[in-house]
Amino acid sequence: MEHHAGNYKKIFDTVEELAEPIPAQVTGVIPPWLKGSLLRLGPGLFEVGSEPFYHLFDGQALFHKFDFKDGAVTYHRKFVRTDAYVRAITENRIVITEFGTCAYPDPCKNIFSRFFSYFRGVEVTDNALVNVYPIGEDFYACTETNFITKVNPETLETISKVDLCKYVSINGVTAHPHIESDGTVYNIGNCFGKGFSIAYNLIMIPPKQKDKVDPLERAKVVVQFPCSDRYKPSYVHSFGMSENYFVLVETPVKIHLLKFLAAWSIRGANYMDCFESNETMGTWMHIATKKTGEYHNIKFRTSAINVFHHINTYEDDGFLVVDLCTWKGFEFIYNYLYLANLRENWEEVKKNAMIAPQPEARRYVLPLDVYRVEQGKNLVSLPYTTATATMRVDGTVWLEPEVLFSGPRQAFEFPQINYKKYCGKNYTCAYALGLNHFIPDRVCKLNVKTKETWVWQEPDAYPSEPIFVAAPDAVEEDDGVILTIVVTPGAGQKPAYLLILNAKDLTEIARAEVETIIPVTFHGMYKP
Repeated sequence: MEHHAGNYKKIFDTVEELAEPIPAQVTGVIPPWLKGSLLRLGPGLFEVGSEPFYHLFDGQALFHKFDFKDGAVTYHRKFVRTDAYVRAITENRIVITEFGTCAYPDPCKNIFSRFFSYFRGVEVTDNALVNVYPIGEDFYACTETNFITKVNPETLETISKVDLCKYVSINGVTAHPHIESDGTVYNIGNCFGKGFSIAYNLIMIPPKQKDKVDPLERAKVVVQFPCSDRYKPSYVHSFGMSENYFVLVETPVKIHLLKFLAAWSIRGANYMDCFESNETMGTWMHIATKKTGEYHNIKFRTSAINVFHHINTYEDDGFLVVDLCTWKGFEFIYNYLYLANLRENWEEVKKNAMIAPQPEARRYVLPLDVYRVEQGKNLVSLPYTTATATMRVDGTVWLEPEVLFSGPRQAFEFPQINYKKYCGKNYTCAYALGLNHFIPDRVCKLNVKTKETWVWQEPDAYPSEPIFVAAPDAVEEDDGVILTIVVTPGAGQKPAYLLILNAKDLTEIARAEVETIIPVTFHGMYKP
């Protein structure tokens, strides 16, 4: 069975970094107010010597930048000099185990030195290929471990490696923090306590103060969410934040902690081998008050889903509205962990992708007061949603969602909104990649109130996560542009281009083509 996007594999070929920025050929007119930089992270090195990286999340981090100035565009990229990258290049082999690729012992060491090296602790990767975000006046590339890497967004040079464990009780954080208008950063991750007790710690990093102390020195845990299983934390990819609340969605995709430790110390494995599913638990949703850190012990439950990205969370008349991109049950493991293993068996990936189910955009509504209601009665009274919340005899509040976006081969993922003005607030517009059999081949816009959709798509063109940039004189929520990097690996086409779309209807405003192949990118930001 042939996949419709067979050329897509070509964007997972290794590329070289650029010595200096190269000019792009602009078609159309760049908005004169667009005078910043689009920063993106993704994999760029897919093999070291004779050893390949096997997973989409294993290629070594490549930092991309498109600069806008006076209607012109330039493109630049450099590899992030993480320990994983530097040691791999130095030793000409894969030295640190990645998500789906196991690093084997140095063949120059004898069996005794290799045996004792197993007991020196787990060496966690710092391959910062997922996202970039600001902390204070600095910018950091990140993955989902406890390591972040300070980078210079102007030159793309790597500055230093930072271990978050030295500042706060955390064993890893998501690559999707929330950042408030004053620069306060919130993030969440697993914390392994005494006796292997596990919790989810939500941390806060304040903005830079007048004394100019590094904000990381003032990082602290503001909420500790309980874990449903002592030895098996759920995989947390992102979390929700409204003006006054945090939301953690605890899914049935579990990380088997004991298996994780045993895998490294005894038989050698990768991160992917330590995931498992516990669909019988369903999905638990936790909330906490943002200002005080108070955990609300309300047992919100729903069917087994898994969450890539939160779209937005906001409060309305005593309810928390939580919009998510979801995968049903074990489908998350199937798609995210295994279909993304593009290097090992591409033909099998194509066959499985043709029948793989697609994610949905869903809305859940969580009532904040559940103590004065009848059992079996729908607690949701918001007039604009069909989502329900029902108190059950056992004291749990059962949630049924409203589907905002769904359809065969029309998945909605990598969502973005007008973040600066509408994060945590009642909003209307969401932008995302459309996944066709797990391949991103379109940009979508969704009106979450009317469910009206708009689509940009061209043959054999694969866009990246759409980034919204508001116009300086914006009045309406969607006054601005969408930025996305489009790769076109088919014969006879330009290798790649930056695409600028009107955020209202996804019509093309301009494109900036570059004479170089650009590999896939995951996430990034617009820096004014």
